[in-house]
Amino acid sequence: MGGVGSEIRPETKRVLWRLGSLFALDSLGGGFLTATLLSLFFFQRFGVNEALLGPLFFCARVLNALSHLAAAWLARRIGLVATMVFTHIPSSLLLLTVSFAPTFPIAATLFLLREGLVEMDVPTRQSYVMAVVRPEERTFASGVTQLVRTGAWAVAPAFAGVMMEGVSMATPLVAGAATKIAYDLLLWSAFRKLKPPEERG
Repeated sequence: MGGVGSEIRPETKRVLWRLGSLFALDSLGGGFLTATLLSLFFFQRFGVNEALLGPLFFCARVLNALSHLAAAWLARRIGLVATMVFTHIPSSLLLLTVSFAPTFPIAATLFLLREGLVEMDVPTRQSYVMAVVRPEERTFASGVTQLVRTGAWAVAPAFAGVMMEGVSMATPLVAGAATKIAYDLLLWSAFRKLKPPEERG
């Protein structure tokens, strides 16, 4: 008996394989940057406690939520892939500056600026995946891309802990930012010409 995967077009499988590989790379970078590891970085680097970290991460999540609304507005003007790439790269560069910030107020400000951009690729990524496959393939596409993202994200914190212990507290931030920038450049190179139906002239 054929499974769901047997009903998927070969061209869709090729697109999903390429997207899945890139999404795994992005999620691997994100696994270096979990809230727990970032909290540890701020605590070890600047000596701040939960009285400051709690409000900082609250503001970060609020900015994340608001950025989803901004992403929809921007995507209508420049396209889904462009929105993913051109908001994600600046967010990664801001994260790099957090790694070397001299004081906590500067680091916190840069971090919040980063949080205002970093989630703008989430709704646009999901929309793009759904747009480039047929309606009957969307459940499969969503499952595959989410599976590879979760798997890559799960393994990264172990490596981040080793980096923090063996190299420096900032190493996971640098590694995560560099990985995400590589993902953005590869995504732009591979998919900037594969437009969803609503963007085709």
